[in-house]
Order: sequence, then structure tokens, then C-alpha cells
Amino acid sequence: MEGKEEDVKVGANKYSERQPLGTSAQSKDYKEPPAAPLFEPGELHSWSFWRAGIAEFMATFLFLYITVLTVMGYSRANSKCSTVGVQGIAWAFGGMIFALVYCTAGISGGHINPAVTFGLFLARKLSLTRAVFYIVMQCLGAICGAGVVKGFQPSLYQVKGGGANIMNHGYTKGDGLGAEIVGTFVLVYTVFSATDAKRNARDSHVPILAPLPIGFAVFLVHLATIPITGTGINPARSLGAAIIYNRDQAWDDHWIFWVGPFIGAALAALYHQVIIRAIPFRSGN
Repeated sequence: MEGKEEDVKVGANKYSERQPLGTSAQSKDYKEPPAAPLFEPGELHSWSFWRAGIAEFMATFLFLYITVLTVMGYSRANSKCSTVGVQGIAWAFGGMIFALVYCTAGISGGHINPAVTFGLFLARKLSLTRAVFYIVMQCLGAICGAGVVKGFQPSLYQVKGGGANIMNHGYTKGDGLGAEIVGTFVLVYTVFSATDAKRNARDSHVPILAPLPIGFAVFLVHLATIPITGTGINPARSLGAAIIYNRDQAWDDHWIFWVGPFIGAALAALYHQVIIRAIPFRSGN
């Protein structure tokens, strides 16, 4: 018995393997967290609120700095053999999200993306006050991150497109919008699943592992959609690169990289909250 208690302490599943298949965690130690209020002015007087915004700013700054530098390195290479390639770019985006979510999850929740913030707001995981603050700080961080990259190599930045998201040749605006919607759906649905309070109650190791599937989802979406749009799925990332690059081609289809991710995030929130979590799975006993 003591050994079982020790297993629970180190993160093992606290439910016996002899439970019937499909037993819901609702009857165990799960308690539905209360919905966040729509407006919470009192947050403005809390240091934790401002600290969370600063964490979002810094995380998005570092995200843009590393990823846009990686894109610039890929763009300037003379041959595919001398660069990281599309796979390397995808790893840079996914790897940075993994690292930054791990670093900031306990401070701000590790959003680093207005679409993620929007989806969590729709699910009442945070207030409108905090959601707006996060999105503003994410966009400012993205602008600063892309700006630092341009400061390092201004001429190359302008010549190689500055990592801005544009529609690639052979694809329509509808193709790009669809790619952004589905790609963001994959990301935000993964965020909801990896951070679900019901799973946290059942499997105590889930919060520690949450950054891994989130980062891996970003990696896979980039592999799939870089040839179409360069992969946005993050309006702050798209805005920061577009503002610093500031050429017509960066703004022509920029709306796609806001509308698509926000629709995808809303659909993911709806699917997870209304369908996945609203109908508990029970065994047929």
C-alpha cells in the first residue's frame, strides 16, 4: 500500500488498472474550475497580471527572434545542402514553442499566440481584460523580435522577405485561408487537450508534458503548410514580420493570417468545450 502511495507522489496514474474501461474521471478527484469573469478590473491592481503580460511579451519576442533568424538563414543559403531546409524551419518554430510554453506556463499560461488566447477566452479560461492585454503584449513582442533580426542584417532582411507570411504561387486566397483555419484548429485543439483540467486530475504528469504535444503540433502544421502560406497560425508572428518588412506583398493577404487563425481557434474551442467535454464517456456496465 505504501508503494502505491509513493507511485502517486512521483506522478503515476492514481487510478487502479482494474477500473472498467471507459470509467470517467468525473467521479474521482476532478472538479470543474469556475469560468473566468468577462471583465475583471481588479486584475489591473495585481502584480501577477502585469508579470504575466511581460512574460508573454518576452516569450513572443524570443519566438520571433529565433524563428525569423532561422528563416533568414534558410533564405540566404546557396543550396539546400547548406541550410536547415523546411524541416529545420518547422523544428525551429515547434522547438521554440515547446521551450517557451515550458518556461511561461506557470506565469501566464504560455499562450505566445493571439489565436490561443482568443480560443481560451471563448472557453472562459481567462477574462476579456487579460485576453486583450495578452494580445497587445504578444504583438509588441513580435514586432520587437522581428525588429532585432532586421537590425542584425537590414539589407538581407529586405531582400529575403523578412520572414513575412505571403501566399505562395499556385495557391488561391481560399487555399491560404483554409490552411490557416485547419492549422490553427490543430494547434488550439492540442492546447485544450494537453491542458484539460479533467486530464490533470486523472494523470498528474499531464501538466509537465503539456508543452511537448503543443510544440509538436506547431512543428507538424509548419511541415504541412509552409509551402502554402509560409505558415502563420499566429497573428502576432505574422503582424510583427509584416510591420518590420513593410512591403506591399506582406500586406496584400495579411487579413488571412488574422481571420484564419481566429476562425480555427473558435472552432477548436467549440469542438472541445461543447462536444468533447460535454458528453462524459461511460462504460456499458
